[in-house]
Amino acid sequence: MPTLPFSGNEPHQHRQMAESFGTDAERYDQARPRYPQAMVDRIATGGPGPDVLDVGCGTGIAARQFQRTGRTVLGVEPDARMADVARRLGTEVEVATFEAWDPAGREFDAVIAGQAWHWIDPVAGAAKAARVLRPGARLAAFWNVFRLPADLAEALATVCRRVMPDAPFDFRAVTRGGPDVYQPILAKAADGIREAGAFGEPEQWGFDWEWTYTRDAWLEQIPTQGAFTRLPPAELAEVLEGVGAAIDAMGGSFTMPYTTVVITATRTAVS
Repeated sequence: MPTLPFSGNEPHQHRQMAESFGTDAERYDQARPRYPQAMVDRIATGGPGPDVLDVGCGTGIAARQFQRTGRTVLGVEPDARMADVARRLGTEVEVATFEAWDPAGREFDAVIAGQAWHWIDPVAGAAKAARVLRPGARLAAFWNVFRLPADLAEALATVCRRVMPDAPFDFRAVTRGGPDVYQPILAKAADGIREAGAFGEPEQWGFDWEWTYTRDAWLEQIPTQGAFTRLPPAELAEVLEGVGAAIDAMGGSFTMPYTTVVITATRTAVS
């Protein structure tokens, strides 16, 4: 799951989880899904120039996609392990949380955040983005949201409840799936942009696509997801065994419907 909706506390208050993805940064880069080209193109061509700031850039998955459109991308990433992989694969990265990062007077034509904006205080993050965006530039936070097949969703939810009874997640969301589950996170991002007071009205975009996973490919992705990055090996193995058995029962592969959801707004002219 790219993000599980939190019950109780805000996601950005769980920074220890946000900074756990570098545990196996190489696997993260290889296993995590990419973003639809239509979304990348729409964001890349919607600003006044080529300079992009990638907030929480991780291993540079989104950054490289934007670089291939001719954009110049600077990443900001709190985990040095993730940043090292991104640099090796061709993205310039500065190690810091976005809230503490020093822009040193630099300005950008887009601020993007893939799978990351929920780890940032939504108001402080939007205000910081406004500081570094040129008038007419775009802030775009986006998430890959999947909808597991019903049998697989139920198997995952069942094993998670057994292995992780005290986790701060609503595992019912795993069974439901889809963009509606993420509306609280999307609404908080939009409200933060409004409260920053430097943007036009936020918009929500959606891009539908799908991907076929083999059993091994999906089991390779699970350890890179926030709910599982800090699980002890024995408990992770139990999760993988349960999910693997469910995929075997489906014939060894399945097709995953995705929607990439975007919360975006344009920086207004400075008065």
